[in-house]
Amino acid sequence: MTNIDALERPSDPGRLRPAPQSPPQDKPAKPVRDARVDVLRGFALLTIFVDHIPRNAPALFTLHNFGFSDAAEIFVLLAGYSSMMAYGGLFQRAGIRRTLGRIGRRCLRIYLFQAGLLLATLIIVRIWMDLTGLTPRFGVAPLIQMGLLPGLLRGLALNALPNYLDILPLYILLLALFPLIYFGLRRGVWGVLALSGTLWLAANLDHQLNLPNAAAVDDGWYFNPFAWQFLFVIGAALALAIRSGGGLLPRRGWAVATAGVYLAFALFQGGSWAEWSLPNLRPLAIDVPDKSHVGPLRLLDILALTYLLFSAPAVGRFCRHPSLRLIDACGRHSLEIFAAGCLAALIGRILYRTFDATWALQIAVNLGGIAVMLGLANLLDARLRRTAPKPAG
Repeated sequence: MTNIDALERPSDPGRLRPAPQSPPQDKPAKPVRDARVDVLRGFALLTIFVDHIPRNAPALFTLHNFGFSDAAEIFVLLAGYSSMMAYGGLFQRAGIRRTLGRIGRRCLRIYLFQAGLLLATLIIVRIWMDLTGLTPRFGVAPLIQMGLLPGLLRGLALNALPNYLDILPLYILLLALFPLIYFGLRRGVWGVLALSGTLWLAANLDHQLNLPNAAAVDDGWYFNPFAWQFLFVIGAALALAIRSGGGLLPRRGWAVATAGVYLAFALFQGGSWAEWSLPNLRPLAIDVPDKSHVGPLRLLDILALTYLLFSAPAVGRFCRHPSLRLIDACGRHSLEIFAAGCLAALIGRILYRTFDATWALQIAVNLGGIAVMLGLANLLDARLRRTAPKPAG
């Protein structure tokens, strides 16, 4: 009897061999961060700061001037993408209870940032009003008119969302719904996309389908969650498609051409020709697409842009370039950077309202705000590296 026979046959015929154990199934590995997401989100956060200051000259050259969509669509779509990357695998690695706890703590953290921003904004504006005798034309004016404490309480209840502080409540709501989105996508991606798209269409057809907002003229959330959820769901599905495609969307010549043609049309139709002091090159006499409900032209615009960015290998290489490290850090610490940008934009609005938007002041406000955001991102990144566990060996 050979050694192999001795291994395969029991020495005692009456003794049963234990059944061979199947190898344990590996749990999904923790996902590696996608530099494209962090860099694009970093650019979006810097753009939101610039766009949140009325009469701000650099805002003439941000994304919304070159098409139909802007940084808000990027932010929400990437929120869905990053939620899937962060929590999708976590459901399998850590279980449902722990993952729900993580999502709940993240929602609470976002809410605390929203509450802190609201309180800081109301206090700063109230002090500015007392010092200058001026009244705000922006943001929290409806809450100030309600009275400082009543306005604060209604803002904390997310019943009165002032301009410029209305995107985090949307993020809280969508993230709280992510577990339902995740388990739905696991059962069938196209079914969830169809349901989400139907809800988006309903919100576009009936603008009364919204949540109440006492700080808005039309009594609804500016970022209508029934419409904007579609972008969040698309972002979550995008993460699944990119993961199954090895990091890229399939690049097809006809799709690239279609997306390019549409973005060219969006440039001519949505370009800020009058603000640029150029002849009007718009081919059609149509209204600006509705942002509050993510009008169809805006939706197609961000989808075309997303396809081109996430199907091109060169974009990934570009986003990993060392020169973009601080932009990448802004995207990785998006909540803190968003809060810093909101306060910097508030200071900019106050300064423009008090002293007028002179060129010198605009340069100081924009460079100062961007420097604060990049500097904070650098500090947070350095702290993260110090506290990260050292590799074994």
